[in-house]
Parts: sequence; C-alpha cells; structure tokens
Amino acid sequence: MKNKADIIKQINSKTAETLVENLGIIITDIDTLSVSGKMPVDKRTLQPFGLLHGGASVALAETLGSIGGGMQVDFKTHSVVGIEINSSHLRSVSTGWVYGVATAIRIGKKIQVWEISITNKNKKIISKSRLTLAVIKNDN
Repeated sequence: MKNKADIIKQINSKTAETLVENLGIIITDIDTLSVSGKMPVDKRTLQPFGLLHGGASVALAETLGSIGGGMQVDFKTHSVVGIEINSSHLRSVSTGWVYGVATAIRIGKKIQVWEISITNKNKKIISKSRLTLAVIKNDN
C-alpha cells in the first residue's frame, strides 16, 4: 500500500488536462472518509463582478466528494457518478485561496452522500454543499 503522500500525488497527477487542473484545484489531504483540497481565487475562478464564481465552488465541491466516493469502491468493478449536488453560497471572496473538505455522510452499496464545506483562509464558510453519488457497476 502506498503512503498518503504518494496517493495524493497520484490523484493530483490524474487531473492533468481536466477541469480540475484548469481551475487550479489541488488535493491536499485524504483520510478514510474525507478529502481536502484548495482552489485559487483568480482569473480562472472569478465571475465578471470580481467574486469567486459559484460554479467554481460547486466544481471544487463535486471534485472533492467524487474523489472521496471513488476511494470507497473497487475501480476494477465499480465507479461513482454524481447524480445531485446542491450548494448554498454564504460569503463572497475575491482573492487568495478557498479550502474545501468533503466528509462522508453515508456510504452505501448503491448511493453515497457527501457534505462539503468550503472556507476562506480565516476558516469562515464560503459555501456548503451536499453531493449524492451513485455507485455503478462497470461495463467490463
């Protein structure tokens, strides 16, 4: 089994040439039932009024929750796919980084539910999301 640093490095390397890389999202920590990451608040993630785009926050939330969900299945036989996400944007941010933590609420055989909190550098909540993932059997 690889150590945590190697697993995080492997996860980050798989984001090349994806939305995750384009938004600057970096996975920073993993645990059995949680995934942490960060995203810059810059020209890639701002809306026209100079604030973090809500869609960028949702992309960070779904990325973290989906990685967490993927860690719960055997990818040789199953995958996870997002089937619903909702987000409440509670505070604005215009510079720096935002930090997200996805925590498992329910890990079932067919459905997973993850809660994602995104905060600023002062740990004030920027947004709260809930992601529902379906566990699907691969078509091998």
